[in-house]
Amino acid sequence: MTTRILHISDLHFGPPFVTAVGEALLQTIPSLEPDVIVVSGDLTQRARRDQFEAARQFFDRFPDVPLLIVPGNHDVALWRIFERLFKPHALYCEIITPDLNPVLRTGNVLLVGLDSTAPRRSISNGRLDQHQLRSCEKIFAEAPEEITRIVVAHHQFAPGHDRVFDLAMPGARRAIDCFVEQKVEIILGGHLHRSYIGNSLDFFPGHHRDRGVIIVQCGTTTSSRGKGREREENTLNLVEAGLDTIAVTHYLYYEASARFMPISKHLFPRQGRNFNPAKQGSPAS
Repeated sequence: MTTRILHISDLHFGPPFVTAVGEALLQTIPSLEPDVIVVSGDLTQRARRDQFEAARQFFDRFPDVPLLIVPGNHDVALWRIFERLFKPHALYCEIITPDLNPVLRTGNVLLVGLDSTAPRRSISNGRLDQHQLRSCEKIFAEAPEEITRIVVAHHQFAPGHDRVFDLAMPGARRAIDCFVEQKVEIILGGHLHRSYIGNSLDFFPGHHRDRGVIIVQCGTTTSSRGKGREREENTLNLVEAGLDTIAVTHYLYYEASARFMPISKHLFPRQGRNFNPAKQGSPAS
């Protein structure tokens, strides 16, 4: 069994949203045949009602498959101070979903969404609370041993991996150590507006050198705010979680053809398994 997860992020409905790219995304989704769609935050640019409503209308055009969404820092009011302090997710909960930490099991995967926004403590960098990590521990402890465990959060668990300087989310190392103990295999995230596909061991030594967590960062899928090598570019990821391997195909939007096209593929063995070329073919990268 293989579960196909479409991972998009940082849509930024409002002035940065690029309508032509959004339409291309809608045309692309059916051809990818996802079993589930994940949106890792920043649906809007300024957390306004009209921007949330535009995002909701956009999601309503998706195929009829499960949808898991987590909020980003742009989904919390920045300058509306009273709202940010006392009802930071009111519009998000009213228009998008009331569940800020959604859990979804589909096929052979279990996805746990975490609200990494911290409107009262951090405008941009995000935080995870201890109770969220404890909740993760409980959820994964009750999961079947063979299921692929995936965490979804907006903010990055790894520092910037290129010349654009970014720090990891505060407490990221503690969170990753928890995820490794809970046998989480993938973290899906956004926020950086540029992509990265690798492993937590690239950044943190961790307690288990035989396994880290696969980190899959998505750039901005539909806005003009790409950074670094993805400046003014748009990307998405397709994650295929199989019984023995996890494949991540990275897609880039090409303006000339008005299409998202695959530009790289990354193949990882699942925890405790080895590559079997006879079954899988040669890994692509």
